[in-house]
Amino acid sequence: MYQNTPPRSTIRLTRRGRLVLIAAGAVVAGTAVAVPLLTLDSGPGAKEPTTLLIPEGWRAGQVYDAVDKALAQPPGTAKRSLAKAHLKLPNEAEGNPEGYLFPATYPLERNGRKTTPEALLSFMVDTANRKFNGAPIAAGAQRNAMNVYQAVTIASIVQAEAATKADMAKVARVVFNRLERGMPLQMDSTVNYALNRSTLRTTSADTRIDSPYNSYQRMGLPPTPIDNPGEDAMRAAIAPAAGNWLYFVTVKPGDTRFTDNFEEHRRNVAEFNKNQKNSAQQD
Repeated sequence: MYQNTPPRSTIRLTRRGRLVLIAAGAVVAGTAVAVPLLTLDSGPGAKEPTTLLIPEGWRAGQVYDAVDKALAQPPGTAKRSLAKAHLKLPNEAEGNPEGYLFPATYPLERNGRKTTPEALLSFMVDTANRKFNGAPIAAGAQRNAMNVYQAVTIASIVQAEAATKADMAKVARVVFNRLERGMPLQMDSTVNYALNRSTLRTTSADTRIDSPYNSYQRMGLPPTPIDNPGEDAMRAAIAPAAGNWLYFVTVKPGDTRFTDNFEEHRRNVAEFNKNQKNSAQQD
């Protein structure tokens, strides 16, 4: 661990740029941001959906569930179809499409016939390959001494951690700075991925889980992306903002503060905790 990194029991970077500060036996955590699955109107007279929207930041599991629902298939059908989908994934993915189910709107019919789960998943991966292997992304990854798959992995963290589009390039810079300094990423978003959840209520016990996605215990990037990032996150991953930041915290909506100074960061966290307490009292 980098010598200026605070003890793990003191500070943690968290999803959406929030931070958990453990002090004097008290734990204050940000609230989870729930992302609902696709809902379709199935009431009397409802029309069959003709398209499926995959939002930015959905995990593969959410995509599978949405595909099953949109195509009126039994739960688990889309995931089981991976074996026969013949997805054109990079070798590093080892058959795991996480990160390559590109967020977009997809047709559920082609040539007048309802599509299949494997065809729909293939369409998503083919779209990702077109987006990621083109000149801007591929060249940007090479410029930053990484391959495209690593860029997608960083983009997935940026997608999970950034509170706003404007914060994405700064969050990407924090990731790069920590990697370059040999610091663990300490991102709760990777731990939540390992635990298959979206909550921000990460405990000290959670950060000790034995998982390659535990960025508290493991150095470097997680082995795969942790969600399916959109184009804004990808652009941030290959063109991070200039800065020395190592920490960030969303003090209040619209006010995310980045710093390379731990003491300044502690003050920002104290302000965040105060805002959280005041908000709880008003509810």
